[in-house]
Amino acid sequence: MLRRLFDHLEEWITAGCLAAATLIIFLDVLQRWSASIDWLWDIVSRVNLGWAQELAIYLVIWSAKFGAAYGVRTGIHLGVDMLVNAAGPRSRRLLVLLGLGLGALFAAVVVVLGTRWVMFMHQTGQVSYDLELPLWIVYLCIPLGAALMGLRFLQALWAYLRRGVLPETEGAA
Repeated sequence: MLRRLFDHLEEWITAGCLAAATLIIFLDVLQRWSASIDWLWDIVSRVNLGWAQELAIYLVIWSAKFGAAYGVRTGIHLGVDMLVNAAGPRSRRLLVLLGLGLGALFAAVVVVLGTRWVMFMHQTGQVSYDLELPLWIVYLCIPLGAALMGLRFLQALWAYLRRGVLPETEGAA
């Protein structure tokens, strides 16, 4: 059961962040639009949504970072098909292994550099402008998303070495 939960982690984080951002933006737009309707403005103006745009941006960024891991898990980020398909069987295998290995290496570099950045932001104590949220929390999506993406690259590499298969893009024929 824990594995099933982990297998869909990216989907839930990505969908949750995008849904929350959409709702926040909708409420912000509704509030701005209601300024022209007196009775609605009296109700809606009681809530200060000055922070809405900033939070929506952060939620979209978090969804993009975890969406990249989802892309690797579903086969979207795994290769340049034209080059791989044009290669012979031995070259194809080498290109796939090289691509998966370099993807995992890239993710590892982003994890290390992202972690260093988060630690730096924590030390400086900087906060966001509207929410006054510690910026290290905002930037935490960089190493976390990259770590999950690297794990998905390693899972794809392991599956390719064991069974010779790569994840297929959903809906692919």
